[in-house]
Amino acid sequence: MNIAKWTFAATLVAALAAGAPAAAQVKVALDSPPDLEGSGSYVWAHAFVESLNASGIEAEEYQRGALGGDDELFDQVSQGLLEVSMSPLGIVGSLDKLIYGLRLPYFFDNMAEVDKALYDGGMLARINEATAPKGVRVLAVNTVGQGSGIFNTKKEVQSVADMAGLRMRALDESQIELYEAWGASGTIVSWAEVPNALQTGVADGYLNPPIVPLLFGHTDFIKFFTDAEITPSLRITIVSEDWYQGLSEEERGKVDAAADAANKANRDWLAKQDAVYGKLEAAGVAIVRLSPEARAAFRTASQPAYESGLISAEQIKAWEAAKGM
Repeated sequence: MNIAKWTFAATLVAALAAGAPAAAQVKVALDSPPDLEGSGSYVWAHAFVESLNASGIEAEEYQRGALGGDDELFDQVSQGLLEVSMSPLGIVGSLDKLIYGLRLPYFFDNMAEVDKALYDGGMLARINEATAPKGVRVLAVNTVGQGSGIFNTKKEVQSVADMAGLRMRALDESQIELYEAWGASGTIVSWAEVPNALQTGVADGYLNPPIVPLLFGHTDFIKFFTDAEITPSLRITIVSEDWYQGLSEEERGKVDAAADAANKANRDWLAKQDAVYGKLEAAGVAIVRLSPEARAAFRTASQPAYESGLISAEQIKAWEAAKGM
């Protein structure tokens, strides 16, 4: 091959390589069953994939666990090996703790307040100021149902005092501290091990939105639910920053538009979730609706969570300012 031809070939290869992020299929790792009625996370992911495909960017859903567990997916995204992952809220906490403001008990009244803080108040942009330089962008925050309540296998919980004697499945040490503030105890259990933990007594219950036992088939052993509405029930969509920045301006606009469409589908889905309570009762789960006095007592007992150091006082003030705009 002469020099001119070699130079042309090398230029062509370089051009193709530069376009690789857009040309390659966008893989979206799911974190729940593909249930458009029961899973808010899947509603978001499906709407996102549909919007991308309609815009000319090829995207495909990958079943929960097909590409690895949450930690493995996080590593793949941060290394640029996976484009999109539906993930737990705290997965980016190792990069920066600001996002934990979304887990403060009784801080947000509803999803509208969360959206106001994230978008109008600029908190999503602030989260990404810390995470994006480390390879991970939080593209969206997704609701997976009504506010988190208390599920357990043993008894009705009508007050903070009723938490005594319960050992709850915890996400991390900060959640154990919350349980202890309520007079219960906690033990960290991976989600895959939750059914066995509940059946063997390793754990007596968990905090989750009302849909979760129905979605994951836990109603055979979960028998009580307290509608405590402790925090909004949230997951996040994380994307590879290398992939996102490697897109053309037009392609990045399509991804952002797909995220907007997915946010709308997710919030519209939430507005139709009141029927979940009837489904829980039909499955044999007794529902306790807290009195205003009991809810206030839970809120007061949760105060140590604001002083635990999970996030700083300055970060709490930033969230307060953002949701109050």
